[in-house]
Amino acid sequence: MKFTKTILMLLVALGVNNSLNAQVKLPSPSSTQTIIQEFGLGKVTLVYARPNVKGRKMFGGMEPMDKVWRTGANANTVITFTEAVKIEGKDLPAGEYSLFSIPSKNEWTIIFNKNAKQWGAYTYDQKDDALRVKVKPIATKELTETFTMQFANVTESKATLNLAWENTAVSVNLTTDVDTKAMANITEAMKGEKKPYMQAAIYYFTNGKDLKTALNWMLEADKAEPKMPWTKLWLGKMQLKSGDKAAAAESAKAGLALATNMKNDEYIRLNTQLLAETKK
Repeated sequence: MKFTKTILMLLVALGVNNSLNAQVKLPSPSSTQTIIQEFGLGKVTLVYARPNVKGRKMFGGMEPMDKVWRTGANANTVITFTEAVKIEGKDLPAGEYSLFSIPSKNEWTIIFNKNAKQWGAYTYDQKDDALRVKVKPIATKELTETFTMQFANVTESKATLNLAWENTAVSVNLTTDVDTKAMANITEAMKGEKKPYMQAAIYYFTNGKDLKTALNWMLEADKAEPKMPWTKLWLGKMQLKSGDKAAAAESAKAGLALATNMKNDEYIRLNTQLLAETKK
């Protein structure tokens, strides 16, 4: 009997202990967002928590001015670059960084710190900074309730990282030397047995490189795929650019016929447009 009572007491104790340590899934007051943005020939990944204003004064209130801020909530914001970039014209090597900031009335300091595993900014150390840049904040009339970061105006070589919260917005300029890398990749690829004639030709054409080289490569691409409406379209574009309207018109007509046979509305439209351009 005594043994049975002891066992029962142990079971009760274990049950109480388990109930105290039980985990319950609840919504986070600051939701996490992950953004993966292709940029140049690489990617930028941004992971951050998004606090809400909730009627409070944020900058100069809950978040003091002129002090290092985690640029979000919870753990530090993390930004990862798979390739080297320039931030506001300054070099930043590929890697994983904490993204901190120092908000001020007339100027923000954006910080890329090499210690990417921190909670908040409590253990931030300036000695670990890889880069600091200065940007100007903009006052906004419309309230941004949830702290928001996003990439905008993204091209092959440029982008802006926009930050907005409460009535403040900040933009950080990113650039990458994609052309040097792309040209090197084309040169190397052209040494191989399977030459990327069409890809290389289109890159040369759209980026203002040597037109004669682009046209010769496109002719090779057309030999390899003579029954593709997109091949005819790009060939025609390059022929027109080189001043040969008659050849461009023939390519557009051939592309239009192929697209019509395929019932491909997009290339019917594009080859029709090109054909019209040859008659101007």
